[in-house]
Amino acid sequence: MNLQQLEYILAVDEFRHFAKAAEHCNVTQPTLSAMIQKLEDELNAKLFDRTTQPVQPTLTGVKVIEQARIALRQTNLIKDIVKEETRSLSGVFRIGVLPTIAPYLLPRFFPELMEEYTSLDIRVTEMKTQDCLEALKAGEVEAVLIAGAAEGEYFHSIPLYYESFLGYVSKHNALFKKEMIRSSEVSGEQLWLLDEGHCFRDQLMRFCQLESAQSCQIAYRLGSMETFMRMVESGKGITFIPELAVLQLNEEQKRLVRPFAMPRPTRRIYMVTRTDFIRHALLNMLIEKIKASVPKEMLTLQNGQKVV
Repeated sequence: MNLQQLEYILAVDEFRHFAKAAEHCNVTQPTLSAMIQKLEDELNAKLFDRTTQPVQPTLTGVKVIEQARIALRQTNLIKDIVKEETRSLSGVFRIGVLPTIAPYLLPRFFPELMEEYTSLDIRVTEMKTQDCLEALKAGEVEAVLIAGAAEGEYFHSIPLYYESFLGYVSKHNALFKKEMIRSSEVSGEQLWLLDEGHCFRDQLMRFCQLESAQSCQIAYRLGSMETFMRMVESGKGITFIPELAVLQLNEEQKRLVRPFAMPRPTRRIYMVTRTDFIRHALLNMLIEKIKASVPKEMLTLQNGQKVV
């Protein structure tokens, strides 16, 4: 048994397909299949049911795969200890980011970061909050950027900055004529919201005391925030956007932005790692880059803001 074989069975478990797993591992399918077969022969147990599509792990396979995941994570921790001792800022760093954070925060620091640290390979995956935390707990990512601190013994949350929510209102909506939005004036009618599971949606639903958002939500449940903004610009409904998104708008688009009346709903963005995370030199560098990339006033909670 070797680490390569463990990596292969994790890949097959992830993709549930031998050819895709082989492509991911940069080996041929016969090589990957042979290595897994050799491991099964050594263990005298079948790890995968190859008669099903997609491929499924056997009951024994599920237990072996989980232990393999733990073993590989512990192996990587050994490598990380050495990197941390030398304060190395190189290698692969996987990070999960909310879709409502990534497009507005990453362009502010990521390109320069890659130019400055050419030996650092940061791999970003956009995921919802629960998926971020599950990936972090499983060791599939080293850190996540989410809105709100993570609860539980496995996680360590580091606050980064505060970000207000703002309305994005079409010219044909009654709220366009007002300078600010009151939560009592927001209804589900013609309200474009992300589908369930996005904390951005959940936080605003609670703040505006909306039990449901039916009309536009049902019509376009799987939309993205950018899609909803285009719908508003075309003259229909309202949506909500994070503060950093405003900095990417042109002057015509900024005319559609409306702040909330005080208290203004605000989210707090955190970097979350596992409690056994070791590479603090790299993490601290990323935190400094992120904080330097946002307006200074966003680093502290301002008068009139309310974290939701």
